[in-house]
Amino acid sequence: MRILVADDHDLVRETIASFLVNSGGITTVETAATLDEALDHVAGEYIFDLVLLDYNMPGMSGLKGLARMKDAVGKVPVAILSGTASPTIAHDAIAAGAMGFVPKTLGSKSMVSAVKFMAMGEVYAPFEFMQQTQEKTVANLTERETAVLQGICEGKSNKEIARDLDLQEVTIKLHVKTLSRKLEARNRTHAAMIAKERNLV
Repeated sequence: MRILVADDHDLVRETIASFLVNSGGITTVETAATLDEALDHVAGEYIFDLVLLDYNMPGMSGLKGLARMKDAVGKVPVAILSGTASPTIAHDAIAAGAMGFVPKTLGSKSMVSAVKFMAMGEVYAPFEFMQQTQEKTVANLTERETAVLQGICEGKSNKEIARDLDLQEVTIKLHVKTLSRKLEARNRTHAAMIAKERNLV
């Protein structure tokens, strides 16, 4: 099974590739940092079993990038990968022909299962994520982001927070990045200061 993972975040791209290669059954994982790079890969000699595209990477322009990739690969399944997209965007992506929607915060085993599922031609959409309402929590943070912020405020490292929440450390790093952007915080210390000032945790 040959998979193409396109994401402009080096850590995310390489972590997902590592998950897939080490899972067994997936022989090759090619990577790209932009839509144009991904299009170059699919124009090459290899035929992929699945293409994973980051929703926000350079060149995507939302779901226009999905359409470009689908045109380029024909019947090869293409799925959207995102750490910030809403359930509405996930629904729109699938309606536009994506083989599925994969949150970057998905656990490693679940992500590998989802990739194999989609490569076999089955549509994947995580039920709990898709059922989320558009109601926003305090400061626009999700429940999981709030839990991570709580750990930051307690002075815990990403590794300690990951252990507490039974998640991968790379997943915690993504949550820290996202919640910091939402709070307009410069770093995790600044995020903790903002949280305490606003009584967010």
